Amino acid sequence: MNKDQVKGRMNEAKGKAKELAGKMTGKTSTEMKGKAEQVAGRTQSSYGDTKENLKKNPK
Repeated sequence: MNKDQVKGRMNEAKGKAKELAGKMTGKTSTEMKGKAEQVAGRTQSSYGDTKENLKKNPK
């Protein structure tokens, strides 16, 4: 596991928490920021997954 995978998954989790907090408090902006953070985290972890796969299978 590389740093991009770890950071990405952490950002996904933080985004999910932020989204839920926004839903509970009724703050749409917080909810949307959480969703955006989740997408960014998912993208970063996918990038890390790709890097890891290329290391294992360089062909």
